[in-house]
Amino acid sequence: MIGKESIRSAFGNSISAAARRHFGRLLALGSRLPSLLNLPSEPLKPRPARPAPFGIRGFTLLELLVVLVILGLLAGIAVPRVMKYVGEAKTGTARIEIENLGGVLDLYRLDIGRYPLQSEGLDALLEFPLGLERWNGPYLKKRDMLSDPWENPYVYRFPGEHGDYDLYSLGADNTEGGEGEKQDIVSW
Repeated sequence: MIGKESIRSAFGNSISAAARRHFGRLLALGSRLPSLLNLPSEPLKPRPARPAPFGIRGFTLLELLVVLVILGLLAGIAVPRVMKYVGEAKTGTARIEIENLGGVLDLYRLDIGRYPLQSEGLDALLEFPLGLERWNGPYLKKRDMLSDPWENPYVYRFPGEHGDYDLYSLGADNTEGGEGEKQDIVSW
């Protein structure tokens, strides 16, 4: 128990008489505190742990860490394979979209008598080009149909080097050449 002497030895003469009186009152109140709060005079004993009912128990930290490591390893193996399929799917989608745009360009040629000029580009499939009387468009519903799955515009060249027109995507890297997802997808 802390007494007046221990307060003096701890603080020396640096505290005032009023502060010492205050500490003295707190000390006197502290000895009566358990009876004022209706607390038992003896310290509480911890309850013995009850065994968990059969089949219900928690996991240890080590068990949780082992599960997390196993999940991390599975994710490390599975994620690259899934990303490979996503890349292949985008390449396949670009092939299909180029074929569809080729069909739309053929419809345009049937109406107008020619493919869109290089200066008109693929925008002629959406917007009325000046000076054309037989334009029966728009031939596409949305402008984003002129972009490949990597959100780069399809490249259109008229007259084409490989056919009446050249229509292609530069792939994921948006540069000529490449392999896998970065390969060029062409209409010829």
